[in-house]
Amino acid sequence: MNLNPIIDPNKRYDFMLVFDVMDGNPNGDPDAGNLPRIDPETMQGIVTDVAIKRKIRDYVYLTRGHLEGFDIYVKHRGILTNEQKKAYEQLGKQENDGSPGTVKDARQWMCEHYFDTRMFGAVMSTKKFNAGQVRGAVQLTFARSVDPIFPSESRITRVALTNADDIKGGDVADQEARAGQMGRKAHVPYGLYVAYGFYTPSFAAQTGVGEEDLKGLWESLVNMWDLDHSAARGRMACRGLYVFAHESRLGNAPSSQLFEKIDIRRFDKDVVARSYKGYQAIINEVMPEGVTLHKIVSSFVTSPINDPAARSL
Repeated sequence: MNLNPIIDPNKRYDFMLVFDVMDGNPNGDPDAGNLPRIDPETMQGIVTDVAIKRKIRDYVYLTRGHLEGFDIYVKHRGILTNEQKKAYEQLGKQENDGSPGTVKDARQWMCEHYFDTRMFGAVMSTKKFNAGQVRGAVQLTFARSVDPIFPSESRITRVALTNADDIKGGDVADQEARAGQMGRKAHVPYGLYVAYGFYTPSFAAQTGVGEEDLKGLWESLVNMWDLDHSAARGRMACRGLYVFAHESRLGNAPSSQLFEKIDIRRFDKDVVARSYKGYQAIINEVMPEGVTLHKIVSSFVTSPINDPAARSL
C-alpha cells in the first residue's frame, strides 16, 4: 500500500470509503432498541460519521499512541476536561484563566498533542480549562448502504442466570439454574456501505497536520476493522478506498462531480447480494486536469469508462 503520493498536507483530498458487514450490527440505534440504523423512507442502512471516527481514533491510538503528538482527546469513557487540564498545567495557567491569550495557547497545545483534535476538530470551550474550538481538517459523511437492508432480530438464550432470585420457586440458594433467560440480537444479513470524506489543507494549516497524520488516516480506513472485532459487529471489512488528489490547495474540481465518477452497483438486481462479490465498480477513469485518482483498495470487478467529455466539469 503505497501512500506516498497522498500524504502531502498542503493538497486537497476527497475520498470515498466502501465497507461491508455480514451477520452483524455495524451501528446500533439506542432509540430503536439498538437495531441497525436505517433511512425509514428508503430502508438503506446508515452508519454515522461518529461511529467511523471512533474506529479511526482507536486504530491510531493503538498503532501510534506511543509517539509524541498522537494521543487521543476523545477516549473511550474519558473525561474531556482532564485532557484540557494537561494543557493548562503545561502552560502554567490557572483553571479559570479564560483570557484570549491563554485560550489560544491551550488550543495550540491540544492540536500539537492530540491526533483527533488536529484531524476532526473539537469543541473545548468549557468553563474550566477553556481551550476554545478547533475546526478539523477531515470531515466525514454518514455511510449509506448501496441497497436497502433488512434488519433482523434473533432470539438468544442463556443457560446461566444473573441472580439467584431469578429462579422461580423452591429454595433459591440451593437450586441450579434450570431455565435460561431470553434475549435478542440485532443484525444485518449483509450490507455494503459507502461514506465520503474531505480533507481541507487550509484547516490543516491551522491545526498542524503533518504527513504522519495522513498516513495514519489512510491506514486506519483500511485496517481499523481488524482491530475492532466483536460478536455484535459480525464481519466488517474495507472493500474500497478511492482518493481523489488535487494539485491545488483549493481543489481542481468539485468533490460532488468527482464522486459521481465511481458507481458501485449490483451485477444482478434480481439476485440478493450476500457478499461484495455481488457488486461491481463502474469507474470513469478520465479525471479533470489537476486531479489524480488513487485506488488504495479496490476489491470489486471494475468496469472502466473512458469519456473524454468528463474532463470538462
